[in-house]
Amino acid sequence: MSTEESTNDITKGTYRALCKHGYAEVTMEDIAAETDRSKSALHYHYDSKHDLLLSFFDDLLESFTERLDTVEGETAYDRLLNLIDTVLYPPDDDAPDRGFQTAVLELKAQGPYDEAFRRHLKQHDRTLRDHVEEHLSAGVESGEFRTDLDVEASADFLVTVFNGAQTRSVAVGRPIEETRETLRTHIESTIVADGGGE
Repeated sequence: MSTEESTNDITKGTYRALCKHGYAEVTMEDIAAETDRSKSALHYHYDSKHDLLLSFFDDLLESFTERLDTVEGETAYDRLLNLIDTVLYPPDDDAPDRGFQTAVLELKAQGPYDEAFRRHLKQHDRTLRDHVEEHLSAGVESGEFRTDLDVEASADFLVTVFNGAQTRSVAVGRPIEETRETLRTHIESTIVADGGGE
């Protein structure tokens, strides 16, 4: 098995183990059981569960960034809406189940207590805000969005809504679709210039 294949095997195994056991309860043994490797083999590559999950978080961020980089659309307005869908909805062939979404929420909850996780969360937040700002700035330049739009503040607001939507979806079962429609209404009423989104 090549290094890349081994890494993919561990990543997928970690995903499955998190779905089954959640962040707090998952063990190296649980993860090993979902891979072609033994627990001792995992410890050869990772000193602890913490290190393995940080590596897994890295993989998630890389995959997420690649998805953001491929957002398309004929206009800045289209690209912004498509970015929202990319953030709120996973790709059809890689849709995480509720167990995994809950585990990711548990990972995020470590931020206030764990400096390493906090660094990863900050990087994730910055990456997302950069992409949102890029599409908002493009819309201002093209005349689709208001010329007096505060791009940084608007991007920060949208990212905050994204995070809240994902948390509410997991914690209380609020449908993501409702948040998407609310965001679309917000964009059309406060961001889009007159006729810019038509």
